[in-house]
Amino acid sequence: MIEAGDAEKLREQLIKLQASSPAKPGMPLATIELSSLGGDLSEGIRIGELLRSFKVVAVVRKQDVCLSACALALLGGNAVRTAAAYPSDCNIEIGSKVAFHNFFLDRSALRSGTPDDPVASRLQGFADARGGAAMLIRYAADMGLPPNFVANLMARPVEEFQYVETIGELLALNLCLVGLERPALPMSHQAVNVCNNSLAAPAPLSAFIVGPIAAPQARQYMLERVQAGMNAARAKGKLADQFATWSVMRVKDEVDKLYDDLRAAGVALPELVGPTFEVSLNQSGRVRPACYVSLSATDPDRYEVVLQGERGLTEAIRKPLANARRMFLFDRLTVVNQRPSSGLRDIVLPDLEGRQAAPLSSGVVPGRVGASK
Repeated sequence: MIEAGDAEKLREQLIKLQASSPAKPGMPLATIELSSLGGDLSEGIRIGELLRSFKVVAVVRKQDVCLSACALALLGGNAVRTAAAYPSDCNIEIGSKVAFHNFFLDRSALRSGTPDDPVASRLQGFADARGGAAMLIRYAADMGLPPNFVANLMARPVEEFQYVETIGELLALNLCLVGLERPALPMSHQAVNVCNNSLAAPAPLSAFIVGPIAAPQARQYMLERVQAGMNAARAKGKLADQFATWSVMRVKDEVDKLYDDLRAAGVALPELVGPTFEVSLNQSGRVRPACYVSLSATDPDRYEVVLQGERGLTEAIRKPLANARRMFLFDRLTVVNQRPSSGLRDIVLPDLEGRQAAPLSSGVVPGRVGASK
């Protein structure tokens, strides 16, 4: 269990490690394995802050469980090295169980603190709960979590765990799975998922239409999209004149040269790394291109995507994790790490009525041997 004083003990160890074996530039200091049913909320948050500040990677192995206060600590251990490549710095092995849990107050401590004054007891409980909520909100903001993370957590009953199961949940928490293979989907479906994950807001898969772009014409086709954007903006100048030149848009060597030059200049054009697709959206009967996606057939972490905006091609709005780009090949609702059976939940979930719980605790199993007070 995570108990008061654990963060300070960890800080002392990390200081010693940093002095004896400092991290190389662009590399994490160390890897720490987490396995805990939870414990003290504030200690879990402090541990997460330590992992982030010392650039320590946290991992939950496939045989382990990391709940509530432990899961909060895990969020701080997602340091990514400069040359990120899968599965560097990924946090959750497939088969492990990671879940968040609403914190609860130690009712026995409240009674002992204000035994003869029920009003003071309520005020104390309210102040403690408000402090816990503020701590969570600040931590979530520091970790770059979505605004609804704390709201969803605190809206749940204290006996209900929120397991990290789907691609969307992993992406929202900046976590990634160790052992994640390429999805068993046609390349065209993977292109749709990459597009959908790159948009500002995901759309229903049924709204997408996808078609391949023949390899020999892919560069010319993409340049025509650039030209269409310039025409829509009524752009003039040397580049517009160059597009109007017959050889530039029809001779392969000229097409290749212009394509490479524009990419080098920062124009949103995808590197063509394999099969390339145009992904369109059908919105109320109006079909419009949404993305252009090129996928490597051999490397699931290598793909390129650009969006079709109102005035031409643009970069993706949402970006994949640097060390697990393959997660964008999946639909956000895909379950990739199944939550435990009801049997395990029965072991983990507390019967809170009449039991003693840790102060501002998160996921403590009251009465369990070794549990905090």
